Amino acid sequence: MQEDLTLSSYNYHLPEQLIAQHPAEKRDNSRLMVVHPGNNEPQHCRFSDIGRFIGKEDMLVVNDTRVFPARLLGQKETGGKAEVFLLEFPVIENKNSGTAVTNGLIKSSKRPKTGAKITINEMLSCTVIEDLEDGKLKLSLQYDQLLGLAETLKRSGQVPLPPYISRKNGCTTEDVHRYQTVYASQPGAVAAPTAGLHFTDELLRGITEQGTLLGQVTLHVGYGTFAPVRETDITRHQIHREYLSISQETVDKIALTKKRGGKIWAVGTTTVRALEYGAKKTGRLEAIEDWCDLYIYPGFQFKVIDNLITNFHLPDSSLMFLVSALCGRETLLDCYKKAIKEQYRFFSYGDAMAIISEPSS
Repeated sequence: MQEDLTLSSYNYHLPEQLIAQHPAEKRDNSRLMVVHPGNNEPQHCRFSDIGRFIGKEDMLVVNDTRVFPARLLGQKETGGKAEVFLLEFPVIENKNSGTAVTNGLIKSSKRPKTGAKITINEMLSCTVIEDLEDGKLKLSLQYDQLLGLAETLKRSGQVPLPPYISRKNGCTTEDVHRYQTVYASQPGAVAAPTAGLHFTDELLRGITEQGTLLGQVTLHVGYGTFAPVRETDITRHQIHREYLSISQETVDKIALTKKRGGKIWAVGTTTVRALEYGAKKTGRLEAIEDWCDLYIYPGFQFKVIDNLITNFHLPDSSLMFLVSALCGRETLLDCYKKAIKEQYRFFSYGDAMAIISEPSS
């Protein structure tokens, strides 16, 4: 089997102390490794320097999804504790009755049966409607009509953190603000598009003031982003589906950027998947609203994006496959080795890397 398509080829040893448990004091003060595939030595910078690598004719595309309070702590009718994890922001909602339907997971001493009710607080409860596959449950939420669903969840739930970030009492006040991008506006994600966590309003303003275009896509990061790859042959892995929306405005801006010779910078792997999925049918990016299940690994031919801003990812993960498809697996692993030696911080609250395929004008 080709080495690039073998799961074990993406393994590396990461010292536990390099897994970032808290964000940098200031968003753009995190470190930045700048990688030019074909050049053996990456540059070591601060993220605040990213603007000098982005050309005035280029375009920066971000994922404007917002993490919603998907973690709910409550009690079963028997009095036992139960933790409800909503897998998606409810899209089926009846405001007149104060109810909504969604899918979720429930952690409790015994798996709840159909009809079981879990009370979160006086504003919110949920009832099991149906037992689904893979441990999922269809749930009916009963929420405070006066407050509305979004505000009820905000007051009742917690922003879910990745499993490698440990907090004894769940997310903190710091997490509520810092585990969101500054441009997050569309609630629906259960995990943040973490490459975007490094941007500040000031940094974005400086980049756009030089002439660089800014565009948004929405891809709601799902729970499947943490699903381990279990197939030795990575081509056999089944990627998860996530809600996607790309506006005509973003499509037009990208077309203009390419016409004027600029580069498309994707902020995060979710943005890459969104844009490349939007070009999947015809080879040209189109406005779209759909469920994205695009799986990118070495051998993939990119049609939209040129450069990528991303974080340092878990070993043996589909995110590593995607980045390797752009810069090459050996280049990526060599960069990770250097990052470990230089004590970079890894994963969601960690440092960033920029992969630049060609220099901007």
